[in-house]
Amino acid sequence: QVQLVESGGGLVQPGGSLRLSCAASGFTLAYYAVGWFRQAPGKEREGVSCISSSDGSTYYADSVKGRFTISRDNAKNTVYLQMNSLKPEDTADYYCAATPGTINQAMCVMTSLYIYWGQGTQVTVSS
Repeated sequence: QVQLVESGGGLVQPGGSLRLSCAASGFTLAYYAVGWFRQAPGKEREGVSCISSSDGSTYYADSVKGRFTISRDNAKNTVYLQMNSLKPEDTADYYCAATPGTINQAMCVMTSLYIYWGQGTQVTVSS
């Protein structure tokens, strides 16, 4: 059964850190580009970051550049999103998604491109 499962969300104070995990089962995540998206209440889903499959190129939304880091551990079939210096505006449900092959920066945020999605994990940044 093909599945993506996110974990690591929670409540954190402004300035704090969280690491989200996206674990795949039923397929080899190393052959897939993986994106992290988020959706805040009343807002559209937006692309946060992605990592390509072949050369491991990474892309970030301007709003998280310098604070978030995406990485993958192929041995664990998992992609991570390290989130530092969190702000209240980072509060959202975070989703990971996967699509086979290589993507570029423009493709990174195209939700229609991704074929597998996780169920999401909630991140709340509040004092």
